[in-house]
Amino acid sequence: MSQENSQQFIQEDEIDLRELWKTLVKRKTLIVAVTLAVTIAAVSYALLATPIYEVKATLKVGKYKLDANANANANANVILANSAELVKELEILFIDTLKNEKDKTAWIENVGLAKKVNNYFVISAQGLSNEAAIAELNKVVDYTQREHQKTLDDVKEFREAQIKQAEGKISLLKSKTIPALKEKILRYTDDIKIYEKNFIAVQENLKEIKSNNPTLATIQINEQRYLADMLITLKDALEKFEREKSEFEVLHLPKLEEELNTLRTLTKPHNYKNTEIVGAILTNDNPVKPKKKLIVVVAFVTGLMLSVFLAFFLEFIQSSRKEEH
Repeated sequence: MSQENSQQFIQEDEIDLRELWKTLVKRKTLIVAVTLAVTIAAVSYALLATPIYEVKATLKVGKYKLDANANANANANVILANSAELVKELEILFIDTLKNEKDKTAWIENVGLAKKVNNYFVISAQGLSNEAAIAELNKVVDYTQREHQKTLDDVKEFREAQIKQAEGKISLLKSKTIPALKEKILRYTDDIKIYEKNFIAVQENLKEIKSNNPTLATIQINEQRYLADMLITLKDALEKFEREKSEFEVLHLPKLEEELNTLRTLTKPHNYKNTEIVGAILTNDNPVKPKKKLIVVVAFVTGLMLSVFLAFFLEFIQSSRKEEH
């Protein structure tokens, strides 16, 4: 571009800027009036609009302690619900289902997972007052706690049934099974003594008659064999009963008593935690809607832009008419 053309371009640009400034000055009344009108309307709306308050609460999903016998980790806990699934369920029940309800003084605005924290979720409610919003939020909390309490009650009921079953087994062992084995052991011990005594008597008698009466000796030998077989049978049975008694007393009974103590421990209240609010419900004395300052600023900028556009548009129409004439 030559120097002459460059100077001509700058001169034309200066002329255009002067014309734009002259248009703005000429239409300043319109610009000020439109800007003020839009701004005053926004201020009026901000002052007259119904204030909306918001409250928030963070909830921790409940849990119960797992039976140590059922899991290698004695401190393992079972979470009452998957946080993501629970959030989705609450959104459907308290947001999607109720969104078309009219004349509401409060509503649930959002249910979402807490950031970077497992088993926590956040509920926010809005309303015409903090009290109304808190009441609406508590509906969600109450619903969640009722549903989770049902799960806790089922777990407690199942464990109480297990306790009764364990108590029944222990009672049966102590009152019937072990006493019956003791009775059999005593009876078989007495029978063994009797058979041993008879065996000794037959053995001594056999020595006396072995040479004098061979026929009677043969009978005695058969009787001796019978007594020996019976002694072996009785001793084997006695050993079996003593082994069973030892197993019940040393293994089964202590195991059942340990299981019973564990179940009784698991039924204590501190092992059950329902879903609950962490800390307190957060409230704000100032409404979240309408945002008065933002509305006024946006309205002022919008009114200013609109008024400038109208000024240039009117100037353009006026210039077109002059050229036609």
